[in-house]
Amino acid sequence: MDTVFRFAHPDDIDALLDLQRPYYEVDGYPFREAVARSALEKLISDPTLGSLWVADDRGNVVGYLAVTLGFSLEYGGRDAFIDELVFAESHRGRGLGSRALKIAEGYARENGVQALHLEVERRLGGARRLYLRSGFVDGGRALLTRRLEDSPS
Repeated sequence: MDTVFRFAHPDDIDALLDLQRPYYEVDGYPFREAVARSALEKLISDPTLGSLWVADDRGNVVGYLAVTLGFSLEYGGRDAFIDELVFAESHRGRGLGSRALKIAEGYARENGVQALHLEVERRLGGARRLYLRSGFVDGGRALLTRRLEDSPS
């Protein structure tokens, strides 16, 4: 397989945005390029936040994996979140998702993470099956979100 995972670097940001934009559109998420660019720059430059890998196919970025670090009393310490796992349509169904999940788990273990979380759109049956096969469980909870930048203090 020609596709390798490597740590992202600042020169990858435009390619990452090119993958992120349609991913957000399909799921109806707001995409603000300046905000997305800044977040990618922060994650790439600050290892205390987590890590970002790109799937590189002969010099072309065809996907990415973002894992962010947190802390949870419930799980007894450090936890992590697979924030985004995205592949170009041309590279789906090739086992890259399974490889990325193994990278995420290895990274989490190396960093003392007690629990690794992710979320998946209910309509994405294939992705959900991949995650369940990989040992993730549906905890029967709902993720609720409040965007603070849009809310009065």
